[in-house]
Amino acid sequence: MASNIKTLGVPKEIKTLEGRVSLTPDGVREFERLGIEVFVEKSAGEGASISDAEYVAAGATIVPTAADAWSQQMVVKVKEPKAEEFGFLRPDLTLFTYLHLSAYPAVAAALQKSKTTAIAYETVQLEDGSLPLLAPMSEIAGRLATQAGAHFLERPQGGRGVLMGGAPGVRPAKVVVIGAGNVGYNAAWIAAGMQAEVIILDKNLDRLRYIEQICIGRTTTLASNRGAIERVLADADLLIGAVLVAGARAPIVVSEDMVRSMKRGSVIVDVAVDQGGCIATTYETTHTEPVYETHGVIHYAVGNMPGAVPNTSTYALTNATLPYQLQVATLGARDAAAHSDAIRLGVNTANGHITSEPVARELSTDFVSPEDALS
Repeated sequence: MASNIKTLGVPKEIKTLEGRVSLTPDGVREFERLGIEVFVEKSAGEGASISDAEYVAAGATIVPTAADAWSQQMVVKVKEPKAEEFGFLRPDLTLFTYLHLSAYPAVAAALQKSKTTAIAYETVQLEDGSLPLLAPMSEIAGRLATQAGAHFLERPQGGRGVLMGGAPGVRPAKVVVIGAGNVGYNAAWIAAGMQAEVIILDKNLDRLRYIEQICIGRTTTLASNRGAIERVLADADLLIGAVLVAGARAPIVVSEDMVRSMKRGSVIVDVAVDQGGCIATTYETTHTEPVYETHGVIHYAVGNMPGAVPNTSTYALTNATLPYQLQVATLGARDAAAHSDAIRLGVNTANGHITSEPVARELSTDFVSPEDALS
């Protein structure tokens, strides 16, 4: 089948300590097989332990600058464009990456101004409501959340000095997870595997039934409401915020007063921070300065948590994204959206318009359907 898109660019990620890359050498081979030339920025895969030579062997061309990668017809990335990349946006560009526009209105404004067609991994959605391109990073972020929480509970890191699994005759750490989706389940699973005492809360009782059937160790499920959250937080050593509303800002489920009620030296990990955060006292941090203290509680709120394990994350991400990337490149954004409801829901901006209903609602701007914007 002839491709609407003939060239694909893979820039190096520039977010702080973001080592993931949006395409592996195996992915390059798939694009090349379709007659689509792939241009990879020099050292783009270095953080994920993928060398330029591996890309060249797969058929890619290594280009020296970000501008060279961004100049192609379609660009695939991992994270949303940073301000220094806004100048690369243009009307004839199709961009496919994580965007989180509800949390980053400046990115939305830049995409609208440039009239770029931008497809967001996190809003590609299947008929059953699942988010296939968000799931792998949610799984990794959930597992990392528990690892990070365990680390910062150590006294040299500022925490209470509590061991997750306790010791014979000593109570284990009490871990509270709010949200039982992919992030929350994986966080609870790792915490239970470390022999912590785990409480996981969610409003979806069917999801809690599922969690009860598969979780191991000391895991308790609770229906989520303000009262239940207040009661469990007072005794929590580690709180993991794992609340997601597809395409929208995360709701605040833990107030500042609730944070004040927590024990000194306890730890909060807000995985939802890249969607605005679900804890009232969190703001986004980086891998170089991942934590801060508020009301005596350590807050970890890194916006690109899976970037800490870029090799694992790159392969997990590209396993999921590659089929959708190929479909968009083969058909072009307009026809791919017409053929696939999942991809249509992924289109966030086109021709200067916001084309995702949840994003438009969060940004208080007009919504234009992808069909109309791409016509």
